[in-house]
Amino acid sequence: MMTLLVGGVTTGIVGITVRWSELSTQFAGEDSIEILSVIVWMIGVGMTFSVLSQMGYFAYLTIHQFGLSIFRSLKLWNWVQMVLVAFVLFDLVYFRFEAFADEGDSLVPYFSLAAFLLVVGVIVSLLKAKQAKNKMIFPSTLFFMVVVTTLEWLPVLRSNENYWLITIMFTLIATNAYQMLALPKYNERSKKDREARLARKAAREQEAKAK
Repeated sequence: MMTLLVGGVTTGIVGITVRWSELSTQFAGEDSIEILSVIVWMIGVGMTFSVLSQMGYFAYLTIHQFGLSIFRSLKLWNWVQMVLVAFVLFDLVYFRFEAFADEGDSLVPYFSLAAFLLVVGVIVSLLKAKQAKNKMIFPSTLFFMVVVTTLEWLPVLRSNENYWLITIMFTLIATNAYQMLALPKYNERSKKDREARLARKAAREQEAKAK
């Protein structure tokens, strides 16, 4: 539920910010229904990609276990993941440039998206390694933030529309970072709450039997 909220709010804020020059005339008017419909539509799009992000997260957990079972060494599997990260970043720059660039276009806009994704991925990975107190988790987190995010981003990458590229990139980064950093804590807290409820229930049943 929180992932959906993060995705919806992020898309709403980023989407309106990126299109502010276009939407400002609507916001300056008095058509509140039209304004509300734009906001709701953007939030709906964000929630849709949030679902895709959640699917990607669970797919990543499966792939991680699968990789460990194949390579039988966390260190080796981490190296494989880093190679895949480099390969995906190269693809994100080179193949997009080859597919969409016109003659004379600069490589910088294509490089900047990949660079931004890498920088954010490194920051999230460092935070995750610090949170888990385990440096070995850095490559897996970077793999998730770069490779899995790019795969989730593919429908928009193929269209190559700047507005959606930027908006959905921020949406996926926000939802994936949230899942990587906040969701494990939330799940652990939920587990403890569930165990506490079961313990209270068992205590009440014992009291009832004693009577």
